[in-house]
Amino acid sequence: MNYLNLEEFEKKIAYTFQDKSLLKLALTHSSYANENKRGSHENNERLEFLGDAVLDMVVGEYLYRTFPQMPEGELTKLRAAVVCEGTLAELSRKLGMGRCLLLGKGEESTGGRDRESILADAFEAVIGAVCIDGGILAASDYVMRFLKTPIEEMKGNFRTLDCKTCLQEIIQRNSKVPLQYRIIGEEGPDHNKLFVAEVDHDGKVLGRGRGKSKKEAEQAAANDALEKMKEEQKD
Repeated sequence: MNYLNLEEFEKKIAYTFQDKSLLKLALTHSSYANENKRGSHENNERLEFLGDAVLDMVVGEYLYRTFPQMPEGELTKLRAAVVCEGTLAELSRKLGMGRCLLLGKGEESTGGRDRESILADAFEAVIGAVCIDGGILAASDYVMRFLKTPIEEMKGNFRTLDCKTCLQEIIQRNSKVPLQYRIIGEEGPDHNKLFVAEVDHDGKVLGRGRGKSKKEAEQAAANDALEKMKEEQKD
């Protein structure tokens, strides 16, 4: 069942569209367009493409101006952490965006309204729609209205977010044997699957972790290894 209510959603995002059809398009998933025999362009994928580019530019400029002493590599890591799928999906949930999506029956029945990728893509599509409707300044205001807080929350600990790189740097100080990451299992239904990863070094298991993607699981495994190293240093 679709719950699309444009006026209610506009209040939540604090932006009123001049062209309401842009917002409706931003909330139209390809599954809905396909089931209703719409054209290949009558879904939110093109707006998501634009929104993704605008998001990177707006957040990049904000970080550049806000952290003048931060080197390029750290700026890149922080931006990646801020605009990642998980962050955007969580913002979508807080806005109730899942209830507003136009989904096909198949996608609806398999939990599409709460799927991370669909929610994150929709968030970016709305950015694209705001940009087309009100221009780049309106889109910039919209982006920072929701992402300023996540940036503030992440800036203090973003260096630990890339756990794989951190772990590799520590291991390479004393060993030339490379780290090995393996996906050792999968848990949960297909629409909400968790991958289980393990990181090994020289035949020893250093850590294990779970994530909604293989990369996320590997990062979790690396983080587990780092936490164990900290505990060993305390003993």
